[in-house]
Amino acid sequence: MPTDPTLGEVMRRLDDVRQDLKEDLRELGTRLDGKVSMERYQLEQLARDEALRLLAERVTTIETDREQEKERKRQEDQRNIDRRAADRRLAFSAIVAPVLLLLLTIYINARGAGS
Repeated sequence: MPTDPTLGEVMRRLDDVRQDLKEDLRELGTRLDGKVSMERYQLEQLARDEALRLLAERVTTIETDREQEKERKRQEDQRNIDRRAADRRLAFSAIVAPVLLLLLTIYINARGAGS
């Protein structure tokens, strides 16, 4: 029976196994403390999804506002172009047309006086 371990060796081996088991359990407890519960994870997911949805809505609102601003600016530019054209017509009818009529009247009078 020389291959059989002595009682002291068995006790040392059991003590080593017990120490290893304690360390393994302590490490497992530490790892479990770092984990998040499924409920909390789902709540965080919902909160993140809601924040992303709100951000997407905000971006959409900003883009819509920019598009509307561009359209307003385009309409304002078109109104300014139309106003300038109307001003040119007004200038023609208010200044150039009377001058032409005056010159025509002078011409006709000169021709009539010369006949």
